[in-house]
Amino acid sequence: MKISKILPLLIAFISLNVIAQDGPIIRKKKEQIKALKVAFITNELALTSDEATKFWPLFNAFEEKQQEIKKQKLKGYLKRVDDGSFDNLSEKEATTILAQMESTEDELYQLKKKFISNLKGVISPIKILKLKKAEENFNRKLLQQYRDRKLDK
Repeated sequence: MKISKILPLLIAFISLNVIAQDGPIIRKKKEQIKALKVAFITNELALTSDEATKFWPLFNAFEEKQQEIKKQKLKGYLKRVDDGSFDNLSEKEATTILAQMESTEDELYQLKKKFISNLKGVISPIKILKLKKAEENFNRKLLQQYRDRKLDK
């Protein structure tokens, strides 16, 4: 399996661990991260007020739907093998879970395609590309800050 197919699954698994631990502290941290992300993306895209008015509802709806899919579907698959008992799975069970995960990844891909299609009427193609880059940069920056904090402890 190619790394480009494994990486999204790995990210989804990690994010599910965070989603599963949704206490008040985690919720507050998520809200802080979301606010930082909004500011970062707004700055990177240099959205006009008209663009921002149309962009953010689309972006927020996309993010919510994406999280809902990950939370509902991927979390369900992981519960089956949560205790790390991969060795106890039959080949048929493992194949079924993989097929379900691939289906979920396809659903996420279709959601992203629809989101990009909707964005074409709101912001320029250049800003859509900048959005992709801004999201990657934000995630990279966030991960680096997390690593830096872990090293400081």
